[in-house]
Amino acid sequence: MSNLRKEYTKEDLTVIWEPGKCIHSTICANGLSEVFRPKDKPWIQLDKAESDRIKKQIDQCPSGALSYVTSAPTETATSNETEVEVIQNGPLIVKATVKITDKDGNTEIRLNRSSFCRCGASENKPYCDGSHRKIEFVG
Repeated sequence: MSNLRKEYTKEDLTVIWEPGKCIHSTICANGLSEVFRPKDKPWIQLDKAESDRIKKQIDQCPSGALSYVTSAPTETATSNETEVEVIQNGPLIVKATVKITDKDGNTEIRLNRSSFCRCGASENKPYCDGSHRKIEFVG
């Protein structure tokens, strides 16, 4: 998996994009097309929307490829719950910070959310790479 990481900054908001985690769900572009424009360079244009709208959209990213940091004060989280969501015909989304150990004993910390393959076709196991769409996975 690529460790490439790009950052886009506007005022007190920095958006982080990690393309190696992206499953190309298009939720970002469909939900806030004025900011997330995959055919443009740069593809993330933070000046096109308010920071709160951008953060709300990023919070919907199923893979965690998009995240953000802000210097603005935020509310303190009061729950340590882990949320697991099965996407119909798609990946298993785990919404939590998790430590993952691969078959060779290598570990990785994934912040906030991870998308795990359910179809078996991913070239980036255990993570989803969007292959479920190519093989028309049903489940």
